[in-house]
Amino acid sequence: MAEYAKPRGTADILPDDALEWQFVEKTAQQLFESYQYREIRTPIFEHTEIFERGVGDTTDIVTREMYTFTDRGGRSVTLRPEGTAGVARAFVENRLYGGPLPAKLYYNGPMFRYETPQAGRYRQFYHYGVEVIGTDDPRSDAEVIEVADRLLRTMGIESFGLELNSVGCPVCRADHKVRLLEHLEPVRQDLCTDCQERFEKNPLRILDCKKDGNNPTVLSAPTITDSLCDSCASHFAAVKMYLDAMAIPYQVVKTMVRGLDYYTQTAFEFVESSIGAQSTILGGGRYNGLIRMLGGPDLPGIGFAGGIERLLLARAAHGLKSASQNHPDAYVIALGEAAREASVRVLHALRQAGISADADYSGHGLKAQLKTADRVGATFALLIGDDEVKSGTVAIRNMATKEQTSVNEVAVVATIADHTGRQG
Repeated sequence: MAEYAKPRGTADILPDDALEWQFVEKTAQQLFESYQYREIRTPIFEHTEIFERGVGDTTDIVTREMYTFTDRGGRSVTLRPEGTAGVARAFVENRLYGGPLPAKLYYNGPMFRYETPQAGRYRQFYHYGVEVIGTDDPRSDAEVIEVADRLLRTMGIESFGLELNSVGCPVCRADHKVRLLEHLEPVRQDLCTDCQERFEKNPLRILDCKKDGNNPTVLSAPTITDSLCDSCASHFAAVKMYLDAMAIPYQVVKTMVRGLDYYTQTAFEFVESSIGAQSTILGGGRYNGLIRMLGGPDLPGIGFAGGIERLLLARAAHGLKSASQNHPDAYVIALGEAAREASVRVLHALRQAGISADADYSGHGLKAQLKTADRVGATFALLIGDDEVKSGTVAIRNMATKEQTSVNEVAVVATIADHTGRQG
């Protein structure tokens, strides 16, 4: 075992793995921008109250999963456990509501939660996500879901299912809370400590409890969907109509409540069985009160987030691997002390011209360096020895055909550019 090891729940992303990460990140970025979403980058840590107020002080994330510490100024700060609250804070603080609305934003970066590590779930993990702030038009709900659906399909994952629900608004929840408390009262003392604390404050969280979620009484509890007010029912019907218009299949799951307190009305999850028991590959929903809660105007919002690790896990389960090594166009080989200066000059000229090039610094012989050039997948090997130094030339060997020609050093860039299609 190594003397120093990475912390539990973290992962090293090695060069070969990073190629697949880059593919996922670039593909997501291109897709989001094609829908006119703009990137936003927020701090990795925020003042703790951002998450306590935004995410909810009765959620598992806030009560037991956050990395919270006191900084040297005596302030409580938290490594972000999710992205939406920070984006909402940035939206308010920077007065983005003064610009065109809705604001369509996307992000990508590390998040942190102290939970039991398992396949596709780490304590430091990476989320990508989108947010639409400033409209409650159900077409925006359908668009956000469409983007998520399109993202998974673009990544080559098509065996997923979309689960959809509405968790209503404060009006709906007031009626539902009465019915829910009446239903759960007989088993109140049998619930876990957390759920007993949530009983009066936020009983909806009981339905999402990892310990009590399979309790028969909890499973048979009245759903918020059956208590929707006219406005929320109309909104939910419109969202389903627009998804039908785009031929995006879904299943209404009335027991879905999601794990964050800021959700209102539309809630959804994309599930993919290939990634194991924790089958949600991404999820999201509407959060109409969050911007006001964080000190901004009363503007609605909707978004989704997903873990890159889970996306990669699903791609691997389906045998998908699109990324390939970045092979150099040219590999410069210096043979002897006198050739080293010329090799540095040639390598510099190639790179300045935008040609992918590398060189051997081991000082090994010709045979060993040619093996290295072949191993890294170089298109051409450029050989410079004593004879080339004297004549001011470079030998160019085609690594595929083994054909070799000699050109003047000043013509090397143009020759390689011509053969590789680079601008040069």
